[in-house]
Amino acid sequence: MKLARLWRLFLLLQAGVAFGWWWLWAQVGLVAVAVGGALLLLGLHALLMALQFMLLRRANRGDPAPVPTAFELLRAWAGETVGALAVFGWRQPWRWRLHPDSAAAGARGQRGVVLVHGFVCNRGLWHPWRPRLRAAGVPVVALNLEPVFGSIDAYVPAIDAAVQQLTRATGLAPLLVGHSMGGLAIRAWLRAHDGDARIHGVVTIGSPHHGTWLGRLALAANARQMRLGSAWLRTLAAAETPARRARFTCFYSHCDHIVFPCSTATLPDADNRHLRARAHVHLLQHPAVLAEVLRRLRA
Repeated sequence: MKLARLWRLFLLLQAGVAFGWWWLWAQVGLVAVAVGGALLLLGLHALLMALQFMLLRRANRGDPAPVPTAFELLRAWAGETVGALAVFGWRQPWRWRLHPDSAAAGARGQRGVVLVHGFVCNRGLWHPWRPRLRAAGVPVVALNLEPVFGSIDAYVPAIDAAVQQLTRATGLAPLLVGHSMGGLAIRAWLRAHDGDARIHGVVTIGSPHHGTWLGRLALAANARQMRLGSAWLRTLAAAETPARRARFTCFYSHCDHIVFPCSTATLPDADNRHLRARAHVHLLQHPAVLAEVLRRLRA
């Protein structure tokens, strides 16, 4: 899987540069410089996220969502720093195959779920959910979206195949769950296949339904589509009806350091639910999110 290989290459390169810095300065007796520089290189993601949190606080001025306190921002930053290490440093590069899909023939009559990850992620993102879903007897198809930096519309066939697979196995329309860009990919599939009658509903988690401020810095095709108010997003919204959007539950947070201003992760007519003090990836670990997914699967 291409993305897993890219993450492994990045991690090895980062570790190599940090080791090289440590070795170079340790040779001349500057141990503090050696250790401090190596730790700084290994912790660059925490510094980058701190900058993103400063940007989101500025961009969220005037947003209708509740204003986060300084403690909530700090708590969200700490949770995301640890969570990002687990996701991008372990689950996605090395363990993405850990939980195979479970849309087998024996799943008849058990409603299934399609899990759709976001930008520069893979199916390893969902690992913390899999034991709970397995214990509940939920058939699961977790996608790997490729090409990694292609158009969001290119992911439509993979979602369609997953919906067909679960419907054949269970005899029931599946629930679709998307994190971040995954929510937009689901909306693109609904537009391409007029798929309202083929699904049980949609849950999105931190999805940039109206784009994100960070999109202005993007170069990849799918990331450019996620710019605030992009032509692609306007066309997508124009194809939707209030009845379609009413089948969405959209989780969002005033501490999301990737999708901001934070209300861009909501949809008109949808069931929009705000979660406090959670950053982008860490939103998935909020108990209310998986609880709602399980509730909708039983409904």
